[in-house]
Amino acid sequence: MPVPLQHLPNLISAVRILLIAPIVGALAHAQFLAALVLIGAAAVSDGADGFLARRFGWQTRLGALLDPAADKLLLAAVFLTLALRGGVPVWLACLVIGRDVLLVLGAWAYRTRYEPLEIRPSPVSRLNTLCQLGFVMCVVSRSQFGLPAAWLVTALGATVFSTVLISALDYGISGARRARTFAAGTRARRGLRPST
Repeated sequence: MPVPLQHLPNLISAVRILLIAPIVGALAHAQFLAALVLIGAAAVSDGADGFLARRFGWQTRLGALLDPAADKLLLAAVFLTLALRGGVPVWLACLVIGRDVLLVLGAWAYRTRYEPLEIRPSPVSRLNTLCQLGFVMCVVSRSQFGLPAAWLVTALGATVFSTVLISALDYGISGARRARTFAAGTRARRGLRPST
């Protein structure tokens, strides 16, 4: 049975999640060329599902969760595998993964305390995802081909470090602002209720 076209972005995101296992397997067995091709395919799929959803109005509630989840799971798995192989600093992998864990916990806490929270990736968060993808692809490419130059990989790693911190701070400030607005609105509504 053919998949309705409006579900195509979700299908692409799901395929990206399915790519995680073969990518990790390729990295674990030092099959860097295969890993590079698969990570490249995942990067293209990341752009494709977002473009299709926006271009044709195929946004869905599932897609709003599936797309960022696919990105976070993929990058967390790749960073962890590369860190275990000594390809990236352990502290950088912990920072990347820790940020995403904190975001999930923060969204859960906000939902529990206030209201359901729809997380929309900020421009700096999108930049961070792009930098992470570029960084891991350069690390894997250098393992296979000796390119790009070490200084470029280091510069990309520094950019990942910076954008991780900036995006975490951005989400924290945005969440705190929303919480204050919600709390103020709740107090205002209670103040308007007639006494009984």
